[in-house]
Amino acid sequence: MKSLQVITLGCSKNTVDTERLLARLEGVYTIIPEGTPGPVDVLLVNTCGFIGDAKEESIQAVLSAAERKKAGEIGRLVVFGCLSQRYMSQLPGLIPEVDSWFGAREQDSLVASLGGRPASPSGRFRTDGHAYAYLKISEGCDRRCSYCAIPGIRGPHRSVPIEDLVEEARALALSGVRELILIAQDTTFYGLDIYHKRELARLIRSLSGIEGIEWIRIHYSYPADFPEDVLDEMANNPKVCKYLDIPLQHISDKVLDKMHRHVDGAWTRELVRKLREKVPGVVLRTTMIVGHPGEGKRDFEELLEFVREARFERLGAFMYSEEEGTFGALNYRDRIPRHEKQRRLSELMHLQGEISLAYNESRVATTERVLVDDYADGVLVCRSQGESPEVDGEIIVRYEPSFFGGLTPEMLLGKFLEVKITGADEYDLIAEPVK
Repeated sequence: MKSLQVITLGCSKNTVDTERLLARLEGVYTIIPEGTPGPVDVLLVNTCGFIGDAKEESIQAVLSAAERKKAGEIGRLVVFGCLSQRYMSQLPGLIPEVDSWFGAREQDSLVASLGGRPASPSGRFRTDGHAYAYLKISEGCDRRCSYCAIPGIRGPHRSVPIEDLVEEARALALSGVRELILIAQDTTFYGLDIYHKRELARLIRSLSGIEGIEWIRIHYSYPADFPEDVLDEMANNPKVCKYLDIPLQHISDKVLDKMHRHVDGAWTRELVRKLREKVPGVVLRTTMIVGHPGEGKRDFEELLEFVREARFERLGAFMYSEEEGTFGALNYRDRIPRHEKQRRLSELMHLQGEISLAYNESRVATTERVLVDDYADGVLVCRSQGESPEVDGEIIVRYEPSFFGGLTPEMLLGKFLEVKITGADEYDLIAEPVK
């Protein structure tokens, strides 16, 4: 068989796309793990086209692959994903070394061109050995946030039927997955198109019945019309992590209106209050944008004050960047200088660093249940319900062979432990196992 390798860039949604693609090509090609050096018959590059830095990374990856093709290391070079979808009319002429280009919505055509199989609901070729896996519950987005190009790239919202997701999750559980991370452009929108109502809570209940799945984590929740039955599941279902990723983006009424977020500051504050009230101990992760057109100094100060009040356990932020084809690019002038955006970003993240440190220090001397993700340099790398992989910190536990009764570190991967937190910094925690 010919050899095939995929380079995956961008978000966790792209990771799922790659794993579903490889499941349709397994057996037709010998799959070479990403990062393995050497020649390959077919190289696929799964690109990201969301914001400037991600686009630049994808372009550099394609150019590097093109150089390898010219050197004879690659037989056929295929590029697909969001960058291709967004710039299909421009890229082929700029990088002629690429043999084929496919958009983010053209996986069936891509697979057909490679002689692969039809899609199967349970089809995933795991690209790592982690005990967690992302479960993409829908594709596309019907929102029209002013700064976001995703609806134009991925198309309208399309939910995956519950029975297909359960089949996929069962296969993941059989492969050793213990944590499912539900992802989409907007997870709370799930079900509206095929069931005519929001059905995230029903999906969670269905996934909870799968043997082997211990944790279910929710990412990418939109604040407007948040389905409260999901909070009931978080509060009462022992398999649902008391953790919610909910990008709020801002608190100023003026900025939220310009962003087309369909909420105002009062709604946002009330939602945060309700989340903490209905799910005691919930860990909230959010994202903020600084420097959006219309954000004045008072708006930014209001954002800082809101972050001080809400005390989000996790918070990420980025500077507004004008993206072609978005409402913001077409209708607003990006007047805020980059150096001022950077200053605001630094001030916000400095504040959040203090909040995150205080939260982590408050956990010292507590006992927590953790999942072992990795082993390196004599320590087990773990997470509790309060840490999501790849975006949050870690809990570090020194591996002591005598304590674990002869279990090797490799045997502990994917297992749950009880640990006592003994130290903390802004990002990570130190812990020791509890007998």
